[in-house]
Amino acid sequence: MNLFLFNVLLAVIWAGFWGSFTLLQLSFGFVVGFATLWIAQPLFGVSSGYYLRAWRIVRLILFFLYDLCVSSIQVAYDVLTPRDHSNPKILEMPLDVKSDIEILLVTNLISLTPGTLSLDVTPDRKTLIVHAMFADDPDAVIADLKSGMERLVKEVFEE
Repeated sequence: MNLFLFNVLLAVIWAGFWGSFTLLQLSFGFVVGFATLWIAQPLFGVSSGYYLRAWRIVRLILFFLYDLCVSSIQVAYDVLTPRDHSNPKILEMPLDVKSDIEILLVTNLISLTPGTLSLDVTPDRKTLIVHAMFADDPDAVIADLKSGMERLVKEVFEE
């Protein structure tokens, strides 16, 4: 059985034992189930990439939340101060991700971050057109997006 599905089953069982199928109880059950499966990993006799992928997903979420907070403060500061600090530009970011789901996730995470917007992906799917609100150094913006968002998304989908 897939370890993720088994972990979901453990979360449902946990919530059933407590008699409360709330999101908080299911989430806590999922964490307890994950820890239980991780401790019991030698019993399965096979090493699974499930734990590594879970760590990479958590790392991507935490990075996105950090980036969301920092860019929100930057945009709010620019909006609330009398002087305009923005220097908007349209940038072409070469893509290292290949699959549709990876491209979709990178473009959506970039668009959800204040100050950046994914405009289009070229037909050959090798370049992403991005509007950046603070692009004083376009190469630095592209390098930041590639070394942050795109790299972490690529790591999540590695085998």
